[in-house]
Amino acid sequence: MDKAACKTLKSRITYHYLRESGQIHLYHNCLANGDSPSVLHSLVPQELFETVISEKISDETLPAIFAKIDECKAGKEIDLIVGGPPCQVYSLVGRSKINSLPERHVSKDIRYDLYRQYGKFLQKYKPKYFIFENVLGILSAEKSQLIRRIQKFFEEECGYKFNIRVVRAYEYGVLQRRLRVIIIGQRGDAPFQCPEFERVKRSEDWTVLNSILSDLEPLNAGEEKNVSRYSTPNPNDYLRQVGIRGDIEFVTQHVTRPHNERDLAIYRIAIEKWKQGERLKYNDLPEELRTHQNVTAFLDRFKVVDPNGLSHTVVAHLSKDGHYYIYPNGENPRSLSVREAARIQSFPDDYYFEGGKGAAFRQIGNAVPPQLAFVIAKKMKELLLESHTNEYASPNITSRGYEPVSTP
Repeated sequence: MDKAACKTLKSRITYHYLRESGQIHLYHNCLANGDSPSVLHSLVPQELFETVISEKISDETLPAIFAKIDECKAGKEIDLIVGGPPCQVYSLVGRSKINSLPERHVSKDIRYDLYRQYGKFLQKYKPKYFIFENVLGILSAEKSQLIRRIQKFFEEECGYKFNIRVVRAYEYGVLQRRLRVIIIGQRGDAPFQCPEFERVKRSEDWTVLNSILSDLEPLNAGEEKNVSRYSTPNPNDYLRQVGIRGDIEFVTQHVTRPHNERDLAIYRIAIEKWKQGERLKYNDLPEELRTHQNVTAFLDRFKVVDPNGLSHTVVAHLSKDGHYYIYPNGENPRSLSVREAARIQSFPDDYYFEGGKGAAFRQIGNAVPPQLAFVIAKKMKELLLESHTNEYASPNITSRGYEPVSTP
């Protein structure tokens, strides 16, 4: 239902098509000119774009969605479904905000039961496996009654045994303290044990400043460098190993939002406190800098990204303001740029986000970090190969295998 995200997927299809057809220079030239890859969409066979369905999922829309999927898959079986309902209604913060509204409760939110819509895809296509991703709060919602209800639904109504694994993204090469719940289900009644994902040994030198921010040009608040050359000719160990820096010598979308003087003053205070080993609490601010009367709840409104370790979790709220993602430079305070946030999520530098700054921040925050997805994809490929013929033995999952050249 997110039109900008769907346009981004089409632009990434364009990247893969041009790469496979030996025309990747057209994509690189487009980025170098500061243009959106959407100007190249006409070069791509339009049937490839039919695989991106821009539609809300509901009982009313499902028949048409299924018809489009059936046309795209052209009689082939589906081995794996990956997805997950919006996490806001399951996160602790999201539940708290929704429940605080008059005559509202999170359980009345239309998103709360979207796992049942997910189940309808399993019931129709019966893939061998599914992956269901969400926030940690889904395990504690309704005193853990919700997750029990979800498990019962998937097992009794959809026909899948599943296991739950809590993953810490930083154990798999993402420089971010991001905890997520990964549920993997297997069709049938046989007992199923969630597989172990291969951890990435993290170097002590892998920090946000050294590994993610150091080779990007400095920015002022509100400055936009749609094409920005690297400040160092060679990628560091982290960028090379994870595959963030590729064949181009520049980044796009190194753009940041403007800030008023009040916010900049708060950012400076937050950075000074961080240097002293403290985090800014809202009630620490001088009264003239406060705009909210509530000084007893949600005090953690402004947060500096730790340059000497791991970032805190990047979320879609970054599309609304940058207060929770302050760049750690007191002399020139601002919030993160689009490209900096994308790098913290482990997106490659040639990945282009359509729709403008706000839409880009939302897509980045909503995403599963590609490096984590790559690790999970490798394990799922192993499971499929164990239960399948050599049909899936082609080595599509390589150094950046979270984006397979072709998918089952």
